[in-house]
Amino acid sequence: MDNFQFYSPTEFIFGKETEYSCGAYVKKYGGTKVLIHYGGGSAVRSGLIDRVTASLEREEIPYVLLGGVQPNPRDTKVYEGIELCRRENVDFILSVGGGSCIDSAKGIACGVPYEGDFWDFYCGKQVEKALPIGTVLTIAAAGSEGSTGSVITKEEGMLKRDTCSDLLRPRFSILNPALTESLPAYQTACGATDIMAHVLERYFTNTTEVEITDRLCEAVLLTMVKEAPRVIADPHNYQARANIMWAGTIAHNDVVGVGRSQDWNSHGIEHELSGLYDCAHGAGLAVVMPAWMEFVYKHNIMRFAQMATRVWGCEMNFEDPAVTAREGIRAFRRFLASIGMPINFEQLGAKEADIPVLVEKFGLGEEGRTGGFVSLSSEDVAEILHIAAHASADKEIAE
Repeated sequence: MDNFQFYSPTEFIFGKETEYSCGAYVKKYGGTKVLIHYGGGSAVRSGLIDRVTASLEREEIPYVLLGGVQPNPRDTKVYEGIELCRRENVDFILSVGGGSCIDSAKGIACGVPYEGDFWDFYCGKQVEKALPIGTVLTIAAAGSEGSTGSVITKEEGMLKRDTCSDLLRPRFSILNPALTESLPAYQTACGATDIMAHVLERYFTNTTEVEITDRLCEAVLLTMVKEAPRVIADPHNYQARANIMWAGTIAHNDVVGVGRSQDWNSHGIEHELSGLYDCAHGAGLAVVMPAWMEFVYKHNIMRFAQMATRVWGCEMNFEDPAVTAREGIRAFRRFLASIGMPINFEQLGAKEADIPVLVEKFGLGEEGRTGGFVSLSSEDVAEILHIAAHASADKEIAE
């Protein structure tokens, strides 16, 4: 295990009707004028925004509203929020929504006190100051309610880029699993896939002797294997949704990733898919991640065999562990298909002819290769995308 520092100061308020307390928590963390940042009309139609505003009014905290955040949040909404916060002297941002809404709020938070273009932070500049953020989570998926990260799409060129800073961790996050019960099955499945991908990006590591975080990763994955089908079958299963919601937070606040190297190449590749096609992030990951696994599994066959046996219940082939490793990858892909996820380009709405464009947008830095579990060249990224283009649930994986 590697040396590490772990800092996760977010206060989580978990359970039914916890959104009624958000005003008290804004006051606790020093907010005196709030931007309520939310997504689509469902937060309004459901009465959630009314409950949030009433909570602020009880604490005599003034607020302004900014809605309309869309999936794969755009820089244009961030610029709009920065201008509104400056004009209204906002000193606290309350994000009501899922990962896209929270990521957009984080962009606003670091942009308001910065004299330059907030996009600088999504091109490598370190965040030095940010407004405090609170969240009321409505989708279990991205884990942004407890993470350092934010992903924004720049409309010019449709570039999807990220930034990370402890200054962007929310001061508090309100997690009421009942708020996710109205989600369509497809969106629920996309969220479950995103949660699993966050774990797997950490699970595939070159660091040895990390049994504790291996087992934590496997526990989250097994929880998703159990609970995702349950909530798709019964969207009002509160207990299953509660397990998924907390799994989403644990998957991405890095408690399962400390002391070990991580990968994140599947996320990087998927960002270009959702940037170009505006598909759901989880759906893109369902297509990319098993293809990445096919391409890299020989780098550490025993790690893939470990996943196969511990998570998917595959029988270990001690004479040829690669057989077990490949069966684990197939089991993962079959699971994704079983919960309604796309597993190839056609099902996602992507075009194989666009692979050169995707590779060019991906960007490999000065050395022309990525880091991660396996260092990838542009040719490697192209091959992963070609594998993804032709994947099927029953496909045999080449030896």
